[in-house]
Amino acid sequence: MTQLRRVAICSPLRTPVGKFLGTLAPMGAGQLGAVILKALMERSGIDPTRVDDVVFSQGYGNAEAPAIGRWSWLAADLPIEVPGYQLDRRCGSGLQAVVNAAMMVQTGAADCVVAGGVESMSNVEHYTTDVRGGVRMGDMKLHDRLARGRLMSQPIERFGIISGMIETAENLAQDYDISREEADEFAVRSHQNASAAWGAGKFDAQLVPVEVPQRRGDPVRFDHDEGYRADASMETLGKLRAIEGKTNPNAIVTAGNASQQNDAAAACLVVAEDKVEELGLTPMLWFTGWAAAGCDPSRMGIGPVPAVERLFARSGMGWDDIDLIELNEAFAPQALAVLKGWGFAEDDSRRETVNVNGSGISLGHPIGATGLRILADMAHEIHRREARYGLETMCIGGGQGMAAVFERAA
Repeated sequence: MTQLRRVAICSPLRTPVGKFLGTLAPMGAGQLGAVILKALMERSGIDPTRVDDVVFSQGYGNAEAPAIGRWSWLAADLPIEVPGYQLDRRCGSGLQAVVNAAMMVQTGAADCVVAGGVESMSNVEHYTTDVRGGVRMGDMKLHDRLARGRLMSQPIERFGIISGMIETAENLAQDYDISREEADEFAVRSHQNASAAWGAGKFDAQLVPVEVPQRRGDPVRFDHDEGYRADASMETLGKLRAIEGKTNPNAIVTAGNASQQNDAAAACLVVAEDKVEELGLTPMLWFTGWAAAGCDPSRMGIGPVPAVERLFARSGMGWDDIDLIELNEAFAPQALAVLKGWGFAEDDSRRETVNVNGSGISLGHPIGATGLRILADMAHEIHRREARYGLETMCIGGGQGMAAVFERAA
């Protein structure tokens, strides 16, 4: 049996994360993808003809930029000989792009692959399934693809109607006895960590500013995440009403302790160890292992628990090996449920290694880009701390979880 090659992660980059209908709204997902790809080629210094494939994730793909890895590569005016494609594992898509690229390199199918992810939730369209066969009379229904994708994340015939991801978070809050106060405290920590990270310049090296075209006048330079709340406090978050409060008297999820809808792009190079020097690259991380697991769609947020269990069982690793943890914050009660599912007590010191620079609640959750946004942050933080292993985990709509371990490259 041929031995698998060791895989390096090089030049992880991301754009700033834009609010829903915010500064990045004038740019479609394909354009954002082109921005990050062009920056990746320039900053890494690699000859783009040496890229074997482009793997891009997108949670809300459409016909405006099909096979968005290929589309964005061409839009960046990069060599037409390089192929590309698109994948979707919902919230885990960005991490899955890295995993797919790593497996291609491990097995010798490629030497150098771009793994990227992009989302422009501001430009997700409304659509109809009513008119292909013609409409003779009456009204025509338009679906909001954002809302519809959450409603249809599982077969209704098998699991019934799950109104959306908020409902799944509320289910976990009940299952794990998580209070509104606990959820708000977790959210305040996320916003404070993000604000402190920005103040300390921790994101500077990974950030790719975006020149956003305007209808009139010069482009606007976008170079700062616009979703985190530097003034977040228990008082300010405590004033927000629970989103499902009218139908659920026990509801605790609010706009302040949930992730946002966002726009962003992120990417890195995934390269065989024996090609790194030849390509003039410097590894930041080594890809160590990964796993995915399924769970009940109505409790989708608990997915990281079985995913990490499977990853540790396969790799022989355990919590004592992990120095830094990234747990994407879809919702505060969801993240807290995962910590309880992992067996982290409230005074467990491991909690201090979780999301040290913020996560989905503060920095945002641009679905297809999130996994790579997290990876870029973790790569730089591991080096700052001179830590060894980082764990990235994602919960996934429809009832899945993903986990991957990365090792700092000296």
